[in-house]
Amino acid sequence: MHELHRQAAEQHEMAARAHRTAAEHNEKGDNPTGNWHSERALEYADRAYELAKKAHNKSGLMEKF
Repeated sequence: MHELHRQAAEQHEMAARAHRTAAEHNEKGDNPTGNWHSERALEYADRAYELAKKAHNKSGLMEKF
């Protein structure tokens, strides 16, 4: 279970990094690259959510979202 939480945290960090990178590219007017990084951020965030949900389900502490 702890491993799942660690993996979820890692995915959250990767999502945050991708969001920052997307913002930097969009500020420079490089929207295609910014959009690409935004899509990656969403994928990382979705994966983090699934991992966290799985960890909570295993611990018996999961409440309905």
